Amino acid sequence: MTSPLEQKKIKLTGPSMVTANRTWDGVVIYRTPKQGWSTDLKDAAIVRTGDEARALLAESAADDVGAIGAYIAPVEVKDGGKIGPGNLREHIRSEGLTIGLTVPA
Repeated sequence: MTSPLEQKKIKLTGPSMVTANRTWDGVVIYRTPKQGWSTDLKDAAIVRTGDEARALLAESAADDVGAIGAYIAPVEVKDGGKIGPGNLREHIRSEGLTIGLTVPA
């Protein structure tokens, strides 16, 4: 995975968003148009140009108290405006854990 600080040359091939992990519990979060974070992909700010993506990423990376590891990821905008993950990695991240974790008693 490319560090957000190294994502200077951003080449978008379609709609994209910024995603990260919440610092206190590691939950996948998405940057919203109101400069906040949401755990729901439908709330994500969608960008379509490299300049928009760079600006959203810079703003997101600056919020290192609430989120860590921000990066640009593709999304799929379906009929009716519904947003879905744009690649396998993001699909897996949006679904949560892929294995059951044992919880110590």
